[in-house]
Amino acid sequence: MKSIKNLTRFTYETTGFQGWRLSISRKGATFTKYFSDKKYGGEKESFAAAEASLAGLKLVLDAAKLADGKHTATTTRKVEKLLEKV
Repeated sequence: MKSIKNLTRFTYETTGFQGWRLSISRKGATFTKYFSDKKYGGEKESFAAAEASLAGLKLVLDAAKLADGKHTATTTRKVEKLLEKV
């Protein structure tokens, strides 16, 4: 599978981690979550989980209100909670 915007594939032979990294930056805040092949049952399953999380994050971040051009603390907590659930 090929990496897409905000999702990067990690397959290093010298490390114990293989999977996908979701990283999205909006309005001064960066959110990152790793999706391990081992935890989700394989490359396709971890990609599907990462892709679903990315879609949810985009919905929350695009609909969020801004304060001084940045996301509010409430939005940041909401996104972090969403990433914890996955």
